Amino acid sequence: MQRLLLALAFALCSGAAFAAINLNTATKDELVALPGIGPAKAQAILDYRNAHGAFKSVEELKDVKGIGAKRFEKLKGEFTVVGVPAKAAAGAAEKAGGAPQRAAKGEVTVAAKRDAAVAGKP
Repeated sequence: MQRLLLALAFALCSGAAFAAINLNTATKDELVALPGIGPAKAQAILDYRNAHGAFKSVEELKDVKGIGAKRFEKLKGEFTVVGVPAKAAAGAAEKAGGAPQRAAKGEVTVAAKRDAAVAGKP
């Protein structure tokens, strides 16, 4: 009975150790724990995700600066892409033109110029 429980515990622990990491929810610490990913590469992955929205596929990892074909081939089994977080989906829609983007502080948008021109007319 003890052997069975020990074997079951071992199987569960080893399965958890090989679980793929979701690129859309991974933290820097989770990424750094992978072989071949240091703090700089982990940050590059997070920066890419912040700039481009959620990953749509694991293959998109090849677009991250510093992840070449060789490194990708070694790592692709470590990752998965499951779902798109609501916040990331909204950001992707905005970037795709689904909703107007907010101007940076001090930046004048076309709409603001148009409104100013309309307001100046009698």
